[in-house]
Amino acid sequence: MESTRRRAKHSTNGQSAEHMEQQAQWGRAWEVDWFSLIGVVSLLCLAPFIVFYFVMACDQYQCSVTQPLLELYRGQTTLFTIWSRAPSFSWTAAKVYAVWVGFQVFLYMCLPDVIHKVIPAYVGGVQDGARTPAGLINKYEINGLQCWLVTHAVWFANASYFHWFSPTIIFDNWIPLMWCTNILGYTVSTFAFVKAYLFPTNAEDCKFTGNIFYNYMMGIEFNPRIGKWFDFKLFFNGRPGIIAWTLINLSYIAKQQELHGYITNSMILVNVLQAIYVLDFFWNEAWYLKTIDICHDHFGWYLGWGDCVWLPYLYTLQGLYLVYHPVQLSDAHALTVLLLGLVGYYIFRSTNHQKDLFRRTDGSCTIWGRKPTYIECTYRSADGGVHRSKLMTSGFWGVARHFNYTGDLMGSLAYCAACGFGHILPYFYIVYMTILLVHRCVRDEHRCSSKYGKDWKRYTDAVPYRLIPGVF
Repeated sequence: MESTRRRAKHSTNGQSAEHMEQQAQWGRAWEVDWFSLIGVVSLLCLAPFIVFYFVMACDQYQCSVTQPLLELYRGQTTLFTIWSRAPSFSWTAAKVYAVWVGFQVFLYMCLPDVIHKVIPAYVGGVQDGARTPAGLINKYEINGLQCWLVTHAVWFANASYFHWFSPTIIFDNWIPLMWCTNILGYTVSTFAFVKAYLFPTNAEDCKFTGNIFYNYMMGIEFNPRIGKWFDFKLFFNGRPGIIAWTLINLSYIAKQQELHGYITNSMILVNVLQAIYVLDFFWNEAWYLKTIDICHDHFGWYLGWGDCVWLPYLYTLQGLYLVYHPVQLSDAHALTVLLLGLVGYYIFRSTNHQKDLFRRTDGSCTIWGRKPTYIECTYRSADGGVHRSKLMTSGFWGVARHFNYTGDLMGSLAYCAACGFGHILPYFYIVYMTILLVHRCVRDEHRCSSKYGKDWKRYTDAVPYRLIPGVF
């Protein structure tokens, strides 16, 4: 594995062994309580059904989420009937998906980034990740923006000139592709699970809870890899699902044009706002290495299946809905949605930029025209090293501890509001994101409390609100 083990020069700092034992240590819990176990088993059982239900609702019930339930209740249909009407697995879809994943593997592994050489402001190429609980610092080849650009260049070249495949190919094979994504999601999750027992990339960063369901879902290995550079987390988080996100939306545009003869302003809004989010992800992919997905989450079904299936199928519900219901918004409605999305993006990006700037300069910068304030704290990694860190209390980070999530939720609401108010299906996304980010707040703060100990209490006293100042 391409990684280094580093310890700060002040690791012991002249402190006694007893004091070092009192230092906080971070990472996922070693033991699983009954509440967590029930949640894990419920998600393993319900999440695949939720994906199928929403896709089936659009395919068979014009995106109504209540009609199938009412028909089941009245005895007008059965679960078997609904299942039998859904398109099944097809080898055509399997070939399309195999080419797609293979192409992304090729771009990820075989094309080192050159964008950072052309655009100096872009951080690409080989970059260090965050320190793992075992004290390792992995190296990553950051080339996501390049992969996105090449992929979309091929897509537009095909649509404009080569005509190898129809621009509606994704929509036309949407449900058969769903079975293919599930096969990959379960395969990679099971492989990572078995790999952790037989040949882990770094055994010191593995965590076995003793519960097979929790280990399978939340993962055992921290950074499973094949060879030096194929990192499961970075690839599955940032390649097959997120790059596909904008391609899926483009396929929806093509299908709306084919079915109705025009493209609505709502469809354009959804495509533009979500493309901004996706491009922001790849422009800041090096920064992503310091986020909770890479820094704290182990790789299991939650990330493996979630990135293959949940992300491309449920994050794109707005575009799918607009294929079936072409909503043309009034100018005032469209402008309001656009402003909400852009303001949310500004808050999301500015908050993350402030944190990144503070981290890169070690606090030697200005935030909102002033020298930033912070709380200095210490933590201990599993190798015994004691390290120092700073928690900023200035700028947006002085407004709320997770104000970047607030901006993210504003953007999520904008995607949904672009679909009008005729159905509740497009609003699943904001409901899901609210649950996800609130849970992530709690999860992140629990880990930070374990990691920083009493220093975290000092920080929460200085910044008392999590998401919404004065409210939460």
